Amino acid sequence: MEKFGKLWKDLLNFAHQVIGIMIRFIGEYTSRLDDKGRLVFPASFRALFPEGCKICLVAKKDLYACCIEIFTQEQWEEESGRVKQRLNLYNKEHAAFWREYMRGRAIVEPSSGLSRISLPAEMLRQVGIDQSSKEVVFVGSDHKIELWSKEKYSLTALSEEAYEALAEKILA
Repeated sequence: MEKFGKLWKDLLNFAHQVIGIMIRFIGEYTSRLDDKGRLVFPASFRALFPEGCKICLVAKKDLYACCIEIFTQEQWEEESGRVKQRLNLYNKEHAAFWREYMRGRAIVEPSSGLSRISLPAEMLRQVGIDQSSKEVVFVGSDHKIELWSKEKYSLTALSEEAYEALAEKILA
């Protein structure tokens, strides 16, 4: 039976590397910024990646919310590909949009062992995460992770009534 377990893991690793299995992030996890500006990447999120797989993430500031969006490399390529496909890069406005869209992106790779991640200090500052407000929340949002200052994230919660009204407006 153990032989089949290893075979199954090897098959999953191969599939992930060749066809890029989509990872879905769910849950909320708190962490703290350490003195070197690093965060512990949640174990529940790390466990979604095949064992021995190099974790490569892309981080960017959210366009509308005061948080950082973190994508797997595969998901980022799909997401940015959809945006780029709608553009004509020989059009000045489109080229300016694309330049701004790509500005401030960062490749993030958790360190081996402790699985800490480092994000650019400027990116953290833009969303209110610094040495004075060290508590953060990693929010699994299906195809991406959102990273919030704990204080700002708590302010985004909708009342039950507001959530119901929004659901009815959008989904009904």
